[in-house]
This record gives sequence, C-alpha cells and structure tokens, in this order.
Amino acid sequence: MTSLLLTLAAPLQAWGSGSRFTTRSTDDAPTRSGVVGLIAAAQGRRRTDSLEEYVDLRFGVRVDQPGQLLRDFQTARTLDGKSSMPLSYRFYRADARYLAVVSGDRGLLEAFADALMRPAFPLYLGRRSCPPAEPLAPRVVDASLGECLRDTPWQAATWWRRRCGAEPPMLEFRVDKGAAPELVVDGETVVRDEPMSFDPQHRQYGWRTVEFGRTPVPGLDARPSEDGLDHDAFMAV
Repeated sequence: MTSLLLTLAAPLQAWGSGSRFTTRSTDDAPTRSGVVGLIAAAQGRRRTDSLEEYVDLRFGVRVDQPGQLLRDFQTARTLDGKSSMPLSYRFYRADARYLAVVSGDRGLLEAFADALMRPAFPLYLGRRSCPPAEPLAPRVVDASLGECLRDTPWQAATWWRRRCGAEPPMLEFRVDKGAAPELVVDGETVVRDEPMSFDPQHRQYGWRTVEFGRTPVPGLDARPSEDGLDHDAFMAV
C-alpha cells in the first residue's frame, strides 16, 4: 500500500462542502474535493478537464491543530456605484494544521508529489484568499492510509502543543468509508464531496460516506520540520 502525505497549514483555510448563495461555509477539516482540486491545479489541469484519474484514490485527513472558526463578511457595489450587492458571509478555519493522506497507485502518487513541488498554477487551501503558509512537504511512503493517520508524528505548532499542556488531545480524523481498518471509528456521515466536474459552468459533486473518529497523538518528541515556523511573539523571553 502506498500513500501520499501532505501538511496543510495557513493563517486561513476554507474547505466548504455545502456553501450556497451568500453564505460560504467551511468544514472543520479539508475535503476530498478540495485536495483533489489542489493536486489538479499543481498538475496544470483546467477546470473543464476530466477527473477520471482521481476516482480510485482513497482519502483521509487528521486534524493536528483545529484552530478556530472565523466569520467574515463582504460587501460589493456595481461599477457605477448606484447599487449594492447582497451582503455575503464567509467562514474560515484560522491557525489550523492538517495531515492529509491520499492512497493509490505509486506511480500516480509520485507524479502528484512532483507536481506539488513544482506546481503549474498557484496553490491555495480551499479558496484563492488562502495560500499555504509553508511548503506542503509532499512525501510518498510505503504505508496504508490508516497507518499514516495513526503513526505520522504530530504536526501541530510548538505554541499549540504548549497550550495543550501535559495531556495532548486525541486527534480527530475523517476517512473514506472502509479505507482505514486500522483505526477505531466512532461513526459515519454522508457528504456531497465526490468531485465529478470543476467546470465553472456546471460544477458537479457526488455523495460519499465518511467515517470519523479519534486517534492518540503519536510522536510527541517530533519537532516541526521548518525552522522558525513556531515562533511565538507573545512568549516571554
């Protein structure tokens, strides 16, 4: 079994699977459609291109640092300034960090990793206003999706680990149904998050069943891979 691991971190992220009209919501973890879109953008695919290559991939995500929900609102006027557009509300996850895992054919995953290292289009975490704050650090490993979610060292920032104290929380995960038998599942839900077409004229998403649960924090002695990313300006010297 081969898996591709990604670290998703940014001041703001937005992973909506149910946004409608003037309310643009966000889920509490990255969506399958969002991560597929991220990979497709890195490969230089157009929104009208087929997504057949991604159909057989298995997807899971672990919430290493949940951050907090942030609400913003936007106003707009017509070019002549005479009319106002409807007020829209947009929701984000602030200061969150996730471990995203995609399992599939090794050759395909290695091609994804190469593209993510040298993306054809700019990458963003859910919305164009949410660029990554650090490299996605794509790495292909010989491990199952469940093993990656269970065993990969905790990716939370040092300041977040301090806040958690001596007893770190259990880490929540979301995974395609049946894709991670190594994990203890608490329940399942159905979401409209199976990307079928990103064509802006006719976006299409199918339903997928997602299992969720919690797993203990692994690798507590592991340090973040990038120097300086965990600086806390408010920490006493």
